[in-house]
Amino acid sequence: MAGKRTYLVVVDDSSEARVALRFAARRAAKTGGVFEVLALTESQDFVQWGGVQAAIEEEQQLRIEARVAAALGDLPGADQFRPEAILIQAGNPTEVVSALIGSRSDIAALVLGAAPSGDPGDLVAAFSGSDSGKLPCPVMIIPGGLSDERLEALS
Repeated sequence: MAGKRTYLVVVDDSSEARVALRFAARRAAKTGGVFEVLALTESQDFVQWGGVQAAIEEEQQLRIEARVAAALGDLPGADQFRPEAILIQAGNPTEVVSALIGSRSDIAALVLGAAPSGDPGDLVAAFSGSDSGKLPCPVMIIPGGLSDERLEALS
């Protein structure tokens, strides 16, 4: 694995994604690695005008950047916690994540947040199930109910 280790964290609007993002940022900072943010969107079957599609994509990018900034902004030394990249991809979440991980040798770990109770989430279920041994990197499942103090101790 050449270069820095990359922690790939998948984010959405959930509180557990916020916890996973904070963990990945801290872990990357402590290990000399970097972290990248992946936001998944639904595929657009048809957009009649290209300008409308471009506006939708720009709005998604700004929304994800704001979400990342809000999640990381109150960490001590927040200025050191900047993602190497913010990726927005459309499609089936499991397939998109699998394809991205399979195409990149620098991804050291996939970081996912698990819901604090009940169903842990579709990606957690998919990547901790029967096919988890086929991935080229470890999966870090971060419990969504962890406090900042516990996150700091674990990262």
